[in-house]
Amino acid sequence: MKRVYVNEKWCLGCHLCEYYCAFAATGEKDMSRALQGRTIHPRIHIEEGRDDVSFAVSCRHCTEPLCVKGCISGALSKDDGVIRVDKTKCVGCYTCVLSCPYGCIVPTEDGVIDKCELCLQTTEGTPRCVAGCLNRAIVYEER
Repeated sequence: MKRVYVNEKWCLGCHLCEYYCAFAATGEKDMSRALQGRTIHPRIHIEEGRDDVSFAVSCRHCTEPLCVKGCISGALSKDDGVIRVDKTKCVGCYTCVLSCPYGCIVPTEDGVIDKCELCLQTTEGTPRCVAGCLNRAIVYEER
């Protein structure tokens, strides 16, 4: 299965992936209009570490996902290798947030959770964070 991988040697910490991710969630065609005046809530986040090393963190779509096992309401499921969220089932207990070892599941303003779903509902093919990474630090491939 294809997954999003990050080469931290190439990441500049520009945060463009975050903007492309937030843009993908809007379903709009024009990024500037879609995000103008809004606080973005991307499903991918840039972490800035020691020695000027930056890297993007997003859901790894684990083979044995602890988040799915810990979800008491059945809001998280694994479908064709992709961990998906059914927001109508989420009760906001945040057990999945606590059980994700990578910190890739985040609470939303609505009290439910959000996470990367590889842009499968909004785009076909390559996730927007990968397509928008000018330095090719983020790739979508099978390993």
